Amino acid sequence: MTEGYAARRVSLEVGVSEPGVLGKGLRVLGRAIREEPGVFTVGVVGSTFFGLFTISTAFVVGEVTDRVVLPAFERRAVAPAALALGAAAILAVSFGKVAAIFARRLGAGAMQFRLQAAYRRKVTRRYLELPVAWHQRHATGTLLSNANSDVEAMFFPIAPLPFAVGTLVMLVAAVASLFVVDWVLALVGCALFPALFGLNVVYSRVMAPRQARAQQLRAEVSAIAHESFDGALVVKTMGREAAETERFSARAFELRDALVRVGRVRGLFDPLLEALPSLGTLAVLVVGALRLRAGAVDIGEVVAVAFLFTVLAFPVRAIGWVLAELPRSVAGWERVRHVLTATGEMPYGTRVPDGVGPATLRLEAVDFAYDTAEGQPGEPVLQDVTFEVPAGRTVALVGPTGSGKSTIASLAARLVDPTGGRVSLDGVDVRDLDPQALAATVALVPQVPFVFDDTVRGNVSLDRPGIDDEEVWRALRLAQADGFVSRLPEALDTAVGERGTSLSGGQRQRLTLARALAGRPRLLILDDATSAVDPRVEAAILAALRSQDTSILVVAYRRATIALADEVVYLEHGRVVARGTHEHLLATVPGYADLVTAYERAEAEREREYDEVVS
Repeated sequence: MTEGYAARRVSLEVGVSEPGVLGKGLRVLGRAIREEPGVFTVGVVGSTFFGLFTISTAFVVGEVTDRVVLPAFERRAVAPAALALGAAAILAVSFGKVAAIFARRLGAGAMQFRLQAAYRRKVTRRYLELPVAWHQRHATGTLLSNANSDVEAMFFPIAPLPFAVGTLVMLVAAVASLFVVDWVLALVGCALFPALFGLNVVYSRVMAPRQARAQQLRAEVSAIAHESFDGALVVKTMGREAAETERFSARAFELRDALVRVGRVRGLFDPLLEALPSLGTLAVLVVGALRLRAGAVDIGEVVAVAFLFTVLAFPVRAIGWVLAELPRSVAGWERVRHVLTATGEMPYGTRVPDGVGPATLRLEAVDFAYDTAEGQPGEPVLQDVTFEVPAGRTVALVGPTGSGKSTIASLAARLVDPTGGRVSLDGVDVRDLDPQALAATVALVPQVPFVFDDTVRGNVSLDRPGIDDEEVWRALRLAQADGFVSRLPEALDTAVGERGTSLSGGQRQRLTLARALAGRPRLLILDDATSAVDPRVEAAILAALRSQDTSILVVAYRRATIALADEVVYLEHGRVVARGTHEHLLATVPGYADLVTAYERAEAEREREYDEVVS
């Protein structure tokens, strides 16, 4: 957890402190424009027309002042035709601005949301392509942050981008218009606009690290909350409420302080950015009065220029918004790119198993090692493992904790690939199989059952084609789950809650077993999938499974379960130590006998101690 926070902190600080952050940010914006050129064009065209209409408004107001307002003061009467014409001109420009604003916001909003949706799909698709080993090196909170807040941060500057581009056009047109009116007033504008831009640049540089720090702390607060909620049962049963509250509060207070620092900077710069155009307007009025006295301009032109300065303040801020959000965008892009460029995906082939009925699984000289946190192979978990699950037979994997049983189950279902050797189904290497064909052939029921926040029907069928209610009930009967399901308030339509909170551990295991059986797999892999079920029900489940047209590989601990297997493969330290029937291994392999009789011996020891105390 701490390493995950440190990694996020490093990535964010690199994005903020690197000298090329402006260039990187512009490249991210360039990528966005290339991917959504159509809606970007709509936004820029709308923004450009908004700027042109804004400038036109200033000159329309100047003309109305010259042709309507001043004559009205002189004649003490208003000419109806002139008044109507002036009102029509102002309304026409206003309607033009409304249409331009609509196009600008439509283009910017559509571009931002489409890009966010596209990259969320890309990140999620990449998650599904990457192997389990990659996911094991990344915390769930980090993955959620990549797909959500990081993608959002990456395209946050998109909303003001068309406005900023249109503002640049508007500034050029405004300066040209000022030179047309009067070169002295134009010089005032030329002094004001660089000052506004320079103040925005300073504001962006001061604000950027503070915004990035706040973004980082948002991710950390979210990660802590996710971990605490996900582990609510552990937190409550271990009495860790106060500790978790303190851990969350520490980060939340840091986030509060970071946001306060952001607010302080805004509180300093916002008045300056608002005041500068006002000071420019005041300068225009002073200089304009002098030029008016000299006869170089008339009153309408002074009014037009002054009005232009007042309406330019808000659009110029759009450039500052883009610049201020670039570091945050770069930080989000770096984290998203880390996912999109991650290596280690498992390519599939196109072959489909030729066999029908139960499948034959074979492991030949299989070696395997999990990757370390740095992505390098760690210590070997399996070494030279060779055995076979013949078609229609049941093979039990038995061994002490850490001997590699669950790893073999993952290899058989091709959740991971061996570092050496070969895993085959019906003689075909699983790496050469079509992914859909592999999923239809093999079903894995893991140690920890996962139940979706859905109905019983939805959890068993998973909306797979061909699995109707009759097939769902058949799978439930095989899993010995039909009894409790039929007693639920709405049977198959009963919602079981997030992670199946309304079900017991044994019921969740039977529901996930039924999910696997509903697809009629040719090879069923049970990774201690009935540990929460009482022995009597477990025996009934295995007996029902043996009557099906399927091969079974079961990771087993209970002696009664092991005894139902046709063959037992005994593992120690990642190696196959012995193979044979349960009775044969019990009589010839001391380690096996000691392991499978440990529970009975412990019970006998407790009974002996109890008898001694009583006597």
